[in-house]
Amino acid sequence: MAIEKGSAFLLKVGNGAVSLAFTTVAGLRTTQMSVNTETVVVTNQGSGGWRELLSGAGVRSVSLSGSGVFTGSAAEARVKATALAGTIDDYQVQFESGETVTGRFLISRLDYAGDFNGERTYTLQLESSGPVVAA
Repeated sequence: MAIEKGSAFLLKVGNGAVSLAFTTVAGLRTTQMSVNTETVVVTNQGSGGWRELLSGAGVRSVSLSGSGVFTGSAAEARVKATALAGTIDDYQVQFESGETVTGRFLISRLDYAGDFNGERTYTLQLESSGPVVAA
């Protein structure tokens, strides 16, 4: 696998249409994705003192986060409206290689900040709802 640029790690939001299209959330400087799996321990007396886990069990989730500079783009407006409504929307992460991770997410946190002599910034946190597909 080749080394990839962090600036090519893009968070995109769906357009809400039946023929789903994604638009990059503008202004992001950092993006992060975490894949989480709840463990189910099946250790017993026959485990020889070693912990054993049940494969494929437990709750799986994906968390997305990002922070950047507010640009007032249509994608940012959609993110803000979705956060205020508390609704779940389609999101996609795209890597430089062209690989994508797509699913439905709830914005669990959206923060805006700004200093009197600096730019307006925002951070967001998204949590998956349902299956997340890598392609």
